[in-house]
Amino acid sequence: MTGPPPLPDSGPPEAWLPGHGPADPGPSGPGGPPPVTRALRLSPKVLLTDPIRMLPSLLLPLIGVLFLGGFSPGSFAWAALGVVGSVVYSAVRWATFTYQVVGDRLELTRALVSRSVRTVPLERIRGVDVSHPPLHRLLGIAVLRIDTGAGGDEKQEGELDGVTEAEAERLKAVLLWHARARLARRAGTAPAGAGSPDPTETGPGGAEAGGEALRGFPATGSEASSSLRHEVGETTPERIFLVVPRRWLAYGPLSGAYLLTPFALLAGAVGAAFQWGGELGVDRRVMWSAVEWLWGHRPLLIAAVVLLVLITPVIGVVMYAVFNWDFTLRARDGYLIAERGLLTRRSVSLERRRVRGFELVEGLVERRTGMARAWAIVTGLGDSQTRGQLLPVVPRAVALDVVGEGVGPITTALRAHPPAARRRRLFRAVFPWLVVAACALAAALAWSGPWWGSVAAALALALLGVPLGLDRYRSLGHAYDGSRLSVRSGSLRRSQAVVERRAVVGWTLSQTWFQRRAGLLTVVAGVGAGSGGYAALDVGEEEGVAFVSEVTPDWLAPFVVSD
Repeated sequence: MTGPPPLPDSGPPEAWLPGHGPADPGPSGPGGPPPVTRALRLSPKVLLTDPIRMLPSLLLPLIGVLFLGGFSPGSFAWAALGVVGSVVYSAVRWATFTYQVVGDRLELTRALVSRSVRTVPLERIRGVDVSHPPLHRLLGIAVLRIDTGAGGDEKQEGELDGVTEAEAERLKAVLLWHARARLARRAGTAPAGAGSPDPTETGPGGAEAGGEALRGFPATGSEASSSLRHEVGETTPERIFLVVPRRWLAYGPLSGAYLLTPFALLAGAVGAAFQWGGELGVDRRVMWSAVEWLWGHRPLLIAAVVLLVLITPVIGVVMYAVFNWDFTLRARDGYLIAERGLLTRRSVSLERRRVRGFELVEGLVERRTGMARAWAIVTGLGDSQTRGQLLPVVPRAVALDVVGEGVGPITTALRAHPPAARRRRLFRAVFPWLVVAACALAAALAWSGPWWGSVAAALALALLGVPLGLDRYRSLGHAYDGSRLSVRSGSLRRSQAVVERRAVVGWTLSQTWFQRRAGLLTVVAGVGAGSGGYAALDVGEEEGVAFVSEVTPDWLAPFVVSD
């Protein structure tokens, strides 16, 4: 996939868009408001993709029409009419949807029944993602999604589904240029107003780019634009931090998400069969009879379960490849860019100045094999679990090196928590199951029934709680190296967050009744990014206060009483 074009030497980004000729002086001369681009439509190729995507929702109604009509010619005519109606609806949607950049905002207009205008201020844009689903890749179009940090879905934040690949990359460059340009304007280095020069060339895509391609970049430079380019970030050579080797596809089964995919698919298929079987003419009693028959043939059932277990790692590898094929993390022009995907190729851009740290996540199996995943901690990022991913399952040492180079390392080791924290971890892991065992024992002595089995199961889980509690204690830790702080906790899912000191906006020190008796407390660093707060669990009282004072000495001083 090719990256966005380089920044132009002069002129505001509005001059890069279609619909621009030479700048008109306007009411205030060359420094007047920027001209308005004409409204553009999506590529006509969406007339092929939209009806195909609507087929799953139309499938059951069409089958119902055919069954009710007894597969007569009339029923086929009604089904064909439904398909034609979906095509006409897609054509009307395409003809009534336009988008345009107007001054400092992007407008998405739809006038199907009533006119609605979705306005996205350019200065609110936090990122622009370009993805290529399989059918879109075949037709040479893409989906461009705009993230404003509002936390809504793609439809709420802004989506252009069906622009040509060339226009998607160029429009992405235009919108991201504004994110850097506003820094310069706030600093007072941007020109107060600049006319739009004559474009010197036309970009690829012809008249189809969603009907038209974006104009090429002017070649001439100016002193004002040079100052602006320096302020917003000079175009720098691309730097690739990591391209995940294909031999690492074998790490896919180590992630629980990929490992459990076959079971999730099987459960979904069974649920769909029972839910929609009646619509397809399959009696639910027939399905129950099939289940009873399979249960009666135990060897066949065992063979099916063994086969499912054997193919689970294979499916894990396949799913890892589908989502993370050729995963590439690179830096370019002030952005961290992650590209991934086999069937649907996706490119996600994260503004580096908004990245406040990273989070390293290790599942239980991943920890035993030395693997980890990484996410960025970013301010104003919607859908952070998807957009913020920096690395899939990779060796932990590689993950630390890559995020340390791309985001920033933590240069000191984690500090262990006091022995009282170990006792508390053991108590929380063992005591609940002992209570269950005691209740089951009382029930077994009072009534007849399978209570002794419950007693044995609860005691077994209590014994398993001992290594779990010890592991949870070993996972606890916190550190500060002068510029970044780090906290870690968890066992089945161990998470270590590394956050810049400047990202901390407050602290929360809390104690439960049990923590007060043990001399422990929980310290939560409030951060205007990521999940909003990262906790150091069960820290000693003195160590917790010292940790806060070390990171932000002046903040805690009014609350500390000296002897």
